[in-house]
Amino acid sequence: MTTDLDMSTGPVPPDNDEALTPGLWPGDTGQLAEVSRRALVQLLRGPYISAGMHPNLWSAVLTDEAMIRSRLADLFLLLVIDLDNELAFIRNAAAPGVSAPVVVRTANLTFVQTAMALHLRQLLLREGEGNRVFTDLDEMTEQLSVYRDQRGDDLATFAKRVSSAWTTLREHGFLSRPNADGRAEISPVLRLVFGPEEIEEVTREFKRIAQGENRPPDANGAEDLDTGQDRANPSPDQADQPDGGGPGAQEEQP
Repeated sequence: MTTDLDMSTGPVPPDNDEALTPGLWPGDTGQLAEVSRRALVQLLRGPYISAGMHPNLWSAVLTDEAMIRSRLADLFLLLVIDLDNELAFIRNAAAPGVSAPVVVRTANLTFVQTAMALHLRQLLLREGEGNRVFTDLDEMTEQLSVYRDQRGDDLATFAKRVSSAWTTLREHGFLSRPNADGRAEISPVLRLVFGPEEIEEVTREFKRIAQGENRPPDANGAEDLDTGQDRANPSPDQADQPDGGGPGAQEEQP
């Protein structure tokens, strides 16, 4: 007597094109699996997908990378994947000879917000890839105090500016929600979102201000510096945890 064992290691290939379509609803013509569609939505909503916060979505990006890239290219968007830090996010595509629409909004950071973002980035680079880096608001206030005199702020006013910058960077997903000790983890995405041109431009601006060449404030008293950083605009909860996060919530449901 013999027993036949099914030794196949994967799904049986579909017999027709119709079988390729997941068909999540009547008339659905999409070809991405449900989890890959959720990954695509999360990329569009921003600020990024990380293996730590969104393990299923990260796996879907790697599995269906080619098709996700194609879907994004149809929208004039580029998929950026950092395998070392296990991050994925999108940028506006630059198409030579084509007036491509700006799909992803660009975050205009104030002077203090930009200074904080660059300092957080320096902390990441100093610690090296693969290391988790934490900081807190008090440390940021101390580190950025060098700019207080140039701005002419009193202690209370400058502290409010730094606190506001801390909140804004959390909303952009650069910082996690602070733990019980008030320390927040710096997102490794900060290694990637500032290009060399932006770093050079902002550094030049900082040197000018440090030399006492005061920059005129905008109408709201803020000094806007365009980082050139492509971002979506998530709420604080979206930036700090998987969508729908929190106790008892279903993970990774964009």
